[in-house]
Amino acid sequence: MNPDQMDELLQAFARDPKQVMNRPLPKEDWAPQERKGVPALFSAEDRAGNAFVENRDSYRKKLSMETDGQLIRLEQVLPGRAPFANNDRVENLVDGPASDLLRTLEAMEARSLRQAKLDESPWSDWYWPIYQGILGCRYADPDFPLNSEDWKVKRDYVLQRPAADIVRSGNQEAINRLSPSEKYELIIGDANGTLTQQMWAEGEWYYKQSGKVERWMGICHGWAPVSYMLPRPRTAVKVLAADGRTTVLLYPSDLKALGSLLWAKGSPPVRFIGGRCNDKNPTTDDNGRVRSQQCFDTNPGTFHMALVNQIGLRRRSFIIDATFDYEVWNQPVFSYEYSYFNPRTRRSAPTLDSARVLRSEMTDDRFASYRSQNCHALVGINLKLVYGMETMPTTEPTDSPRNDYLRAVSYMYDLELDAAGRIIGGEWYTNLHPDFLWTPPPGAQARSSAEQMATGNWTDDVAPESWRRAALACARNGQVLARLVHTLIQWSHARG
Repeated sequence: MNPDQMDELLQAFARDPKQVMNRPLPKEDWAPQERKGVPALFSAEDRAGNAFVENRDSYRKKLSMETDGQLIRLEQVLPGRAPFANNDRVENLVDGPASDLLRTLEAMEARSLRQAKLDESPWSDWYWPIYQGILGCRYADPDFPLNSEDWKVKRDYVLQRPAADIVRSGNQEAINRLSPSEKYELIIGDANGTLTQQMWAEGEWYYKQSGKVERWMGICHGWAPVSYMLPRPRTAVKVLAADGRTTVLLYPSDLKALGSLLWAKGSPPVRFIGGRCNDKNPTTDDNGRVRSQQCFDTNPGTFHMALVNQIGLRRRSFIIDATFDYEVWNQPVFSYEYSYFNPRTRRSAPTLDSARVLRSEMTDDRFASYRSQNCHALVGINLKLVYGMETMPTTEPTDSPRNDYLRAVSYMYDLELDAAGRIIGGEWYTNLHPDFLWTPPPGAQARSSAEQMATGNWTDDVAPESWRRAALACARNGQVLARLVHTLIQWSHARG
């Protein structure tokens, strides 16, 4: 938002805070025309009833944290929102020692960090929905019923056109149009199509239960971290199948799919801050502010420090999960920039000094009852946040940041400062905001259950026998072999 737009919104907040608190978020898409973004995941009925709140929580629980050397799923350790002091500490998310964190706005300005962006955007990929068959989807086949929402129609299409028959035909163009999981099976020599069966089996369970598979279910919890934890696949890769005759062409979209599945099923450790609220319609006060601290989500002070320290200082992404905005779910952050406003005058402010107001001077503070007892002053923030979005897979032979789909969103909040100027909290001026922030730690890896079986190196045209045995073993669990995926992505750089 420019200063005039912000001033207009702040004056509207003074007149009717509830209306502003519940407004849609201003957004702007940055996407190349040739790339298609993913359609809305939730129906109008889902959005009206806020059903997506519970749905998304079921995926959030799949994340794992490391405790005493063991990985534990979040559903085991977060029965509800923990107190702010325990579950909203910025040091629990940001890389590096806590002693190096910037905790004052003055320190952030001294480092010129009112705006920052990563050297390269997290790469866009599909969320590989279950109703499309996950990696069993033949997205490159123009006859595949991609636009149908019926899982069974898609499954029947694949069953009636077995991959084995397509390979025997020798039609290279048809082989190139196989699904990512079918190409993977050619590489490892799995004639039974174990991984593809696992992909379709996930949808079959839901289909038998209710006669449909919801659009929102997929592996975005794998794509979001892998988009910056593994290198971008740069070019298509040609490898020889295990039969020694068939050429397997993997497009960058195929390589991204394998990486996303690796991270979705590999249970890497993550760091997280924020909470979980399953209340689809939490109660609000007269100003529209959510009453329950469990549903207040990540505090603006923590969020602001996470942005500046992780993106600006550490130069590494993290992921936002905004349950109360159905259009944002597991999105990797690319950049931010912010300006100031004065919370008392509710006007844009060009400098930090002109934006800062003592708490004692706040005669009309709509959030007075929620303020920290250590709050000495307030500063208003107008934030523009840019994050990565999903795109549909393509048969393009190369990929680069020019193909990434980014979205910019504006948030408004104030920050509470203690007497030393340290950020200790704040209040959102909108109920649609990030509630859960997470990232794998630097150097974290997703691995399959059979990595130790893959010995030696892949130097010949055909994947080593031990790698193929290991890949088949982990395919039975719906996993892909990390060593194989990493090698293919490396080749997409070396052979480009």
